[in-house]
Amino acid sequence: MKIICIGRNYAAHAKELNNPVPSRPVVFMKPASALLVNGKPFYYPEFTKDLHFETELVLKIGKNGRHVQPEFALDYIQEIGLGIDFTARDLQSELKAKGHPWELAKGFDGSAVLGNFMKPAELPGFSNLEFYLEKNGERVQHGFSKDMLFSFQDIICFVSQYFKLQMGDLIYTGTPAGVGPVTIGDQLRAFIVTASGSKELLRCDVK
Repeated sequence: MKIICIGRNYAAHAKELNNPVPSRPVVFMKPASALLVNGKPFYYPEFTKDLHFETELVLKIGKNGRHVQPEFALDYIQEIGLGIDFTARDLQSELKAKGHPWELAKGFDGSAVLGNFMKPAELPGFSNLEFYLEKNGERVQHGFSKDMLFSFQDIICFVSQYFKLQMGDLIYTGTPAGVGPVTIGDQLRAFIVTASGSKELLRCDVK
């Protein structure tokens, strides 16, 4: 199982961090030990003083394939859920300034929070999925899949040129604008909007 992450996939988010808007997907990976599931609490790591939430739509891959062609790409999506890509922003800035990889700031234990999933048939299509995050009951991040620079189809085709997709792989598809810090005691809740209303898919308490 791989955790594949897409960075800077919303233009507004790239701009809020003063990053250039990419011309092709920015890809990084997280180890399996980064997964935090089943609503378990997240423990604030001692190596950062500026930990940020990044709420994302997450694809679970349902079959194996490489060099996936556009007309077949969406068939690889078994389920869609929500996740949080926790980022040690101060550490990331330090690493970027030195030209070093991001793994220490992005791939640490528990940094890939994963909520529940929904079947594609339960959702109103892939092109305009709406989702949002509440921190301590206040909405702080709100996104739509239509605002992605690279669609689910684009991501699957691009990634599969380099890594064989396998059943159970997870793709974190990027975060919209509105990322921000968390502190010990914060409660995070993420929702996806369906035809019948908002559905909570993720809970995470920061300890």
